[in-house]
Amino acid sequence: VQLQASGGGLVQAGGSLRLSCTASGRITSISGMTWHRQASGHQRELVASISSEGNTDYADSVKGRFTISRNNAKKMVYLQMNSLESEDTAVYYCNAGVLSDLTWRYYWGQGTLVTVSS
Repeated sequence: VQLQASGGGLVQAGGSLRLSCTASGRITSISGMTWHRQASGHQRELVASISSEGNTDYADSVKGRFTISRNNAKKMVYLQMNSLESEDTAVYYCNAGVLSDLTWRYYWGQGTLVTVSS
């Protein structure tokens, strides 16, 4: 099982980016999917989560600006980021709970860098 994140880049403050993450491999089912981020010199933090039923939750710092969504058929999770701020600069990682070969475990994507210039 692999998670592949994409969509990062350089954007000006106030701009938007959309991150995508695709799960592949021997996957029977996917439960919760999340986006995390890690800024330089900081710990990794949870940004947004979405359950298999579509229930969402967000860190206070991104509420009203970021939207998480998923496409279960495509095994993908997205993070739409609007009104980006310099404080959003970080490497963004996707994570998913995956049932593969009768075993549930969490998998991480490789990370995609988002840089917001002020």
